[in-house]
Amino acid sequence: MSTKTAALVFGIVFAVVGLLGFMPAPPPPDAPALTMGHGHGMVLGLFPVNTLHNVVHLLFAILGIAAWAGGWARAYFQMLAVSYGALTVLGLIPATQTTFGLIPIWGNDVWLHGAIAAAAAYFGFVRGNVDLTHHTPAHGRV
Repeated sequence: MSTKTAALVFGIVFAVVGLLGFMPAPPPPDAPALTMGHGHGMVLGLFPVNTLHNVVHLLFAILGIAAWAGGWARAYFQMLAVSYGALTVLGLIPATQTTFGLIPIWGNDVWLHGAIAAAAAYFGFVRGNVDLTHHTPAHGRV
C-alpha cells in the first residue's frame, strides 16, 4: 500500500472511530477520574473515550484525508507517529493516563496508540518517499 493510500485509510478509520466514540458503553467503576467527563465511556467496551477524545480522532481523520488529497501523506504520518508515540508514553505513566484530566488514554488505548505510532512511523519515516505511483517493467522482462 502506498503512503498516500494509507493516509486515506487511516483518515477513514479515524472518522469511523471518532463517530463510534459518541456511542460509548459506560466506563468501569474504577476508571480514572476526568475533569472533562462529558461522553466518558468505552468504545466497543474496550477503549476509553470522551467527547474531546472523539474530536481529536475526527481531527486526525480530516488531516488524513487532507494529506491523501493534498500530497503530504508522509508529513501526516510523521506527525501521527510523534503524536501517538507521546500518547503511548503518557498512557504508561499513571499520573498522565488522563492527559491531565482531559482525555482518557489508559488500558487498551495504550497498546493501540503504540501500534498506531509504529505503523505511522513506518509510513512516515521508513517507506515515506519510496512510494511509486506506477511501475513499468524493463523491455523484454516480465
